[in-house]
Amino acid sequence: MLDLFRLTVLSTLARTGSVTATARELGYAQPSISHHLSRLEAEVGLPLTQRAGRGIRLTPAGELLAHRAAEILGRVEAAEDELAALGGLRSGRVRVAGFQSALSSVVTTAAGSMRTSAPAIELTLQDLHPDLALQQLREGLIDVAVVFRYDDEVPDGLRFTHLFDDSMHLLSTEGGRTLEESADAPWIAGCENCRRELVSACAAAGFTPRIMYTSDDPVVQQSMVAAGLGVTTMPGLSVAQHRVPGVETTELEDLRRRVHVATYGEPPDPPATAAFVRAVVEASRALVGGPSGRLSLS
Repeated sequence: MLDLFRLTVLSTLARTGSVTATARELGYAQPSISHHLSRLEAEVGLPLTQRAGRGIRLTPAGELLAHRAAEILGRVEAAEDELAALGGLRSGRVRVAGFQSALSSVVTTAAGSMRTSAPAIELTLQDLHPDLALQQLREGLIDVAVVFRYDDEVPDGLRFTHLFDDSMHLLSTEGGRTLEESADAPWIAGCENCRRELVSACAAAGFTPRIMYTSDDPVVQQSMVAAGLGVTTMPGLSVAQHRVPGVETTELEDLRRRVHVATYGEPPDPPATAAFVRAVVEASRALVGGPSGRLSLS
């Protein structure tokens, strides 16, 4: 059986990149860290590290085990929290990640509700792209992720609760424009990871956008549009939170994203996690303003 502390050493080494940093973070001497790595290699029967100049790096076996170790350690920590809640030792904690526009709306509304209804629950929030949030959820580094997707596929091991549909809009200085009519315009887009849906929508409309300006900040993007530098697409949730004068929006009928709250593993969730999920569902209903499940700018 693999030793949990030695898995912690390996996981920390993978994250920090050196024995020195690992020893410092875990509060052990460097020889002790090296000893635990050697013992772990003996347990698995494979080399996990190799020399790289003056330092060391993980072998393929080491990288595989370090990745699994992060998941294992996260699950162990989650189990401890669940048992503590069942035993009445404390009220629990919930670690939440969400994308920017959700974090500044339904997530913070839910967090404020939790502070009032369950002040003893330890609540942390962080801003993460959905891909990274789901990865951290699987690894046990967070308990809840509020994410968006453009399809209905639910990754293995995760559970999604649909919150609302977020319509997409074309932003320009003229109302009523279509993607096709904007084919020759200069475009404003996010980073390579954030512009995939924009590029795909334009491809479906028969053109490749000429991206001249890049920013992941919706306020900056709107300011560029207002200055006449180009056009862009933006979710309704982002548009609703801040409107720059001079920017006109046109809803794209066939393009929307689905917003979900995600948890990991089989139900039931720990009490603190379940309470936050309920709070964010209620906050979403209040935002949408009815049973349609669709956010409207009107």
